Amino acid sequence: MSDYKGEKMKDLLKFLKAYTKESVLAPLFKLLEAVFELFVPIVVANIIDKGLAEGNTDMPYIIRMGLILLGLALVGMVAAITAQFFAAKAAVGFSAGLRSALFANIQRLDYTSLDKVGTSTLITRMTSDVNQLQNGVNMVLRLFLRSPIVVFGAMIMAFTIDVKAALIFVCAIPLLAIIVFGIMLISMPLFKKVQGGLDRVLGHTRENLTGVRVIRAFNLQNSELSTFEDENKKLTKMQTHVGRFSALTNPLTYVIVNGAIIALIYVGAVRVNSGALTQGQVVAIINYMNQILVELVKLANLIVLMTKAAACGDRVNKVLKMDNGAREAYGIAASENGQSDVKAAADKEPDAKASGKADSAYMVFDHAGLTYDGAGDATLTDMDFTVEKGQTVGIIGGTGSGKSSLVNLIPTLYPATVGAVYLEGENLLQIDSGRLREKIGIVPQKAVLFKGTIRSNLLWGKKDATDEELWKALEIAQATEVVKGKDGELDAEVEQNGRNFSGGQRQRLTIARALVGMPEILILDDSASALDYATDAKLRKALSEIKDSTVFIVSQRASSVKNADKIIVLDDGKIVGIGTNDELLKSCEIYQEIYYSQYQKENEREGA
Repeated sequence: MSDYKGEKMKDLLKFLKAYTKESVLAPLFKLLEAVFELFVPIVVANIIDKGLAEGNTDMPYIIRMGLILLGLALVGMVAAITAQFFAAKAAVGFSAGLRSALFANIQRLDYTSLDKVGTSTLITRMTSDVNQLQNGVNMVLRLFLRSPIVVFGAMIMAFTIDVKAALIFVCAIPLLAIIVFGIMLISMPLFKKVQGGLDRVLGHTRENLTGVRVIRAFNLQNSELSTFEDENKKLTKMQTHVGRFSALTNPLTYVIVNGAIIALIYVGAVRVNSGALTQGQVVAIINYMNQILVELVKLANLIVLMTKAAACGDRVNKVLKMDNGAREAYGIAASENGQSDVKAAADKEPDAKASGKADSAYMVFDHAGLTYDGAGDATLTDMDFTVEKGQTVGIIGGTGSGKSSLVNLIPTLYPATVGAVYLEGENLLQIDSGRLREKIGIVPQKAVLFKGTIRSNLLWGKKDATDEELWKALEIAQATEVVKGKDGELDAEVEQNGRNFSGGQRQRLTIARALVGMPEILILDDSASALDYATDAKLRKALSEIKDSTVFIVSQRASSVKNADKIIVLDDGKIVGIGTNDELLKSCEIYQEIYYSQYQKENEREGA
């Protein structure tokens, strides 16, 4: 992940550009509401001083003033509803745009960045954090003009009534500002810690839901429950701690405002006694102080909400600013237009093409290596071999030897950190990844199906594929009987993660999905592990009949790779043997161990 310097909320305001009109109209209507509200104490003062003068009650005047108050209330209500409509529309649009951009950027991130950030954190930032930002934008549009206008407007109106009494406002408002902003400065970093604690709780929850079968198999429900409770208690403790600071806002502001009202009543009584003020004017001044109290409480709550939103904004911005930080770490610059094309840095590696090496074969691994971000040692070292177009390449080795890491270099899911990989003379990192991956069909180690239908899953391989193409892919993948055994066949329902299919059925359907587009390069990453040997043999025979496709088969089964044109044997991230099955049985000790542990020597001698 690239370094992040704590960008301000203004970096996220670009998502409000499409709602500029609403963002302007919402505060303006709130401002209109505030202006009408400031006239209310003056009207009330006139009712008291003129309509209820001693021994001279003027009912027509009181009725007129009452109608004016009703008119101010109606106009204020219409303005408030209109403002809230525009604020809500802008806030929801802002969050929708932000969430879309966030999701799009996450989709562009390579595996290194995703591994570093973590799934649970990304989910939290797309849901909880974006919701907090939405609430923050909504409240800011509604209150960021109204509250200051009412506070300062009330103070100015108080000065127009009586300067000496209004001086109390001058003393009270700075004290209130100190309290509000002081609490904000203390609570902002604490809210960041709270969101981090929420990440951990969600991460633990997700891990438990994903591994629920394993947890139950080992009877560790109580242990996991205890761990979750510990994490939850830590989060609760943090939330309580920050809540204490936030909770101080209202009582402290009430103490100061009520103290100011007491002072106003005392000063007002003295000045009424001396004839400098009327009773109505004192009531008006107190009403203005009450308005300030209400607005400052709202402002305090707004500050707390903004503090949460700012903390969440920083977290969301970190993901938006990542822009494939792993590529940056490897000296690869991401494109400015936000697409997933990757450009090799000028000084990353010497160009092998100058020596003609990259043009020597369809695909060239030129001393390529891979070190995962944060790992101490290299996972792959000196991958140096060539592949001809149409060849079948078997990759075999023990667990943790780097087989999956090697094939992940081809679609640049993990970019090579050392050396380079060339396809038809072009560095993979210089090829637009969209164009590159159109040539590649990948069957991952873990078979993944998405909720929908069999057809919708297969169409991932080619959006406009015909039924004939789908059935052909299913036939090659040995999945025809799986589909025909379901009601609706191609339109049969697939539940989330394909849980209504067995492991072998899921693997065959994922292989069919990769085959629909008949890719130039087909990568099978240990994708037949759940298949029986007979089905595996039929699959390999069908794959060998595909013309013009270069196939990479990753497996721990010698039977899966023995007929490959070229077999690459890996051990601890290094190539320890390259050749055909017969050649490796003579020259590679590790391949011999793998092979003879799965085939009896006497059967091999008999040609089994």
